[in-house]
Amino acid sequence: MKFLRPSITLAFTVALGGCALPPPAPPGLIDVAERPAEKALLAGMRAYDDAQYAQAEQLLMQALKAGLASPRDRAAAHKHLAFIYCTSKRVPACEAEFRAARTDDPAFALSRAEAGHPLWGPVWQRLRQ
Repeated sequence: MKFLRPSITLAFTVALGGCALPPPAPPGLIDVAERPAEKALLAGMRAYDDAQYAQAEQLLMQALKAGLASPRDRAAAHKHLAFIYCTSKRVPACEAEFRAARTDDPAFALSRAEAGHPLWGPVWQRLRQ
């Protein structure tokens, strides 16, 4: 019976050692960029940069509906929507998007240049007070 215990202990140790799997690798940029929500966000930001605001609005809303994983990504989508709404004189919608950006990412803030923009800067400043 004494010989059984070391064998059981050895078997148990080997079994436990086999359970320790290395952690999975974090997703890479290619992996993330292929997700529907993130793909729509990238396309929406590209459309915004190309002054295709109607298309950007659709893609950014699609990204949010598809479930962006990162709070910073959700805040970026809301920020760009706020910019679109403010420039098209949809101030209540602009305010709502800035609020949503801060809800999704409490650290969200506009850059100094963005905060000084004549169309959305005053809306942003008003909401910060």
